[in-house]
Amino acid sequence: MKVIILLGDGMSDVPYSELGNKSPLQYAATPNMDFLAQHGQVGLAHTVPGGLPPGSDVANLSVFGYDPSTCYTGRSPLEAISMGVVLGPDDVAFRMNLVTLRPQGSSVYMQDFSAGHISTLEARELVETLQKELGSPEIEFHAGVGYRHLMVWRGGKDGMRSTPPHDISGKAVRDSLPSGDGADMLNNIMNHAQMVLHSHPVNVRRKEQGNLPANSVWLWGHGKTPRIETYREKFGVTGAVISAVDLIKGIGICAGLDIINVEGATGYIDTNYLGKGQAALAALENHDFVYVHVEAPDEASHAGNMQHKLQAIEDFDRQVVGTVLEGIKKFDDYVILCMPDHPTPVKLMTHTSDPVPFVIYRSGGGEWNGAASYDEAQAKGTGLLVDGHTLLPRLLS
Repeated sequence: MKVIILLGDGMSDVPYSELGNKSPLQYAATPNMDFLAQHGQVGLAHTVPGGLPPGSDVANLSVFGYDPSTCYTGRSPLEAISMGVVLGPDDVAFRMNLVTLRPQGSSVYMQDFSAGHISTLEARELVETLQKELGSPEIEFHAGVGYRHLMVWRGGKDGMRSTPPHDISGKAVRDSLPSGDGADMLNNIMNHAQMVLHSHPVNVRRKEQGNLPANSVWLWGHGKTPRIETYREKFGVTGAVISAVDLIKGIGICAGLDIINVEGATGYIDTNYLGKGQAALAALENHDFVYVHVEAPDEASHAGNMQHKLQAIEDFDRQVVGTVLEGIKKFDDYVILCMPDHPTPVKLMTHTSDPVPFVIYRSGGGEWNGAASYDEAQAKGTGLLVDGHTLLPRLLS
């Protein structure tokens, strides 16, 4: 049997008056996901256990089939694994966003958590300069993709509290700076980084071109290396992961899955949707399990851009779900799980812990439970509510 998970990050949302009191999933044209719902099993899944933050790290661990309440140690260690950065047992990894801060009056505001979606090439130059100017045997800076990067504190502290920068878009940052044991070190690094980045040639060019400068870093999502069973150990299968995001790749590596990189996969609305769908079908030729992750709906939500979110959902449906739904027919026995990891309401520009709609479609059908379309309301109407980490065992059964 071939098993494939198609995940549109942050697709789930709430109704809006400007959409005729519909959610983006209800409003967008999604004929392929609607087909799955009309011929499959639809319900809601709790992907964020109580007491844990509603991040993509926690929620995707659930969809991968792991119970985050027993294995979650933080976001950034998973990203470090994807980037090939080895952590010792006492080392602490931090997600490091390149951001744009805006002073106004006596306060400083988070203008853009992605520094205007800075390019990977520009960002790498900035991070390499940070390593040269601020790096030490204790502190390391590692370049990632786009605005998403990594800082490692060797033998560091991990008792501090931090805030994701996308949670404070447009807000003053003072009350959201790292706090607690070890926070002084982080705030000191962030302050020194601002001095390094202020007149960097990359930022000079960006401002001349009318783009936002990456004038600061923001440290968050810290943790130590987790211990996660591989898929072979836990489920008796192997497989592959397709994503543009280091976090998802890191989970896949921990799970012992192959990582498939798709040219043009950016993690934003300009990503190569079709390439991901085609790569998934190719991967199923040699693997029994494939996890396809598309970041674009979440990024649009964090930016508060409704039109981009609708576009991302429709592109995901047409070019990823549609491509897979047509091409997977070559296999006799298969099952598709389609869902988001967590809601990211456009009006909030951040994640919530609410349950998300899922649909399971098996070759031959036969499990329809009453949904007329794929959306939050139809999923709730079926009365089916499960824990997110139980979905994968349900697929494999």
